[in-house]
Amino acid sequence: MRRLIVVAGLLLCFCAAHAAAPLAVTQFAPGIYVHRGHDDVATRENKGDIANVGFIIGRKCVAVIDTGGTLEEGRELRAAIRAVTPLPVCYVINTHMHPDHIFGNAAFTGDRPQFVGSAALGEAEASRADNYLRVLRRELGALADGSEIVPPTLAVDGTKKLDLGRRKLILRTWKTAHTNNDLTVYDEETGTLWLADLLFVKCIPVIDGSITGWLDDIATIRQMNPRRVVPGHGPIDTPWRTALNAEEAYLSHLAQDVRASIRRGETIQQAVDTIGGNERGKWLLFDLYHRRNVTAAYAELEWEQ
Repeated sequence: MRRLIVVAGLLLCFCAAHAAAPLAVTQFAPGIYVHRGHDDVATRENKGDIANVGFIIGRKCVAVIDTGGTLEEGRELRAAIRAVTPLPVCYVINTHMHPDHIFGNAAFTGDRPQFVGSAALGEAEASRADNYLRVLRRELGALADGSEIVPPTLAVDGTKKLDLGRRKLILRTWKTAHTNNDLTVYDEETGTLWLADLLFVKCIPVIDGSITGWLDDIATIRQMNPRRVVPGHGPIDTPWRTALNAEEAYLSHLAQDVRASIRRGETIQQAVDTIGGNERGKWLLFDLYHRRNVTAAYAELEWEQ
């Protein structure tokens, strides 16, 4: 009996030592909680916590929207949920394929939720899995341990309605824009549209899909006219129309300048070296991503000619 007590005590100590502290979250709207990520790339200092993630609570269960950049961040997000409600997690929704939004999924497998994403998400994740994991381990070292891609079990193509118990969420897929597997979540109860990386606030938008598709999507978002919006990166308290206008202006000017460069017969390198330098002071992480955006836009728009 004494041995059993000692073993039980050791197990309790082990569990306590490995229990995740709750991720800091803000109640963005009634029943909607958002964690504000760091405005940075993934580093050991920020532990890969760079995306805005969170959850929505219904009367029956909880939907998680993106899970963060590591297993540990996912565990901290799960602890934040448990600090607010005992209701089960029934859905884990991934808004797109990027590592800072999906690598916390493994923290929720024990809850046996439906993992939800665009119909294009599974293939996009599978084709990049090895590279995403290699980069994560290189950048984060041991902080990446246990992080893995959990593929979707419920695919959305067009729109799908989820019921959390007297709380309806409308999921929607979009034209290829930030990626080819962007998905948004609209909460009917509060008029909140979780845009994720279709909206970057103060951080430079990153094109991993289509600049023309993104501009089309922005026009549609504006027509939807939600009451409030959750961006994928940057402050969550900026008026969304102001932020969307800034994003649209950057992408519009980029497309315009790249088309002009192509008409002049300039090479892609010449375009990268000359376009958009006056935008540098307007965006965080500009030097990391702007040249990539010019490259992506040129590769797309040269086929218009």
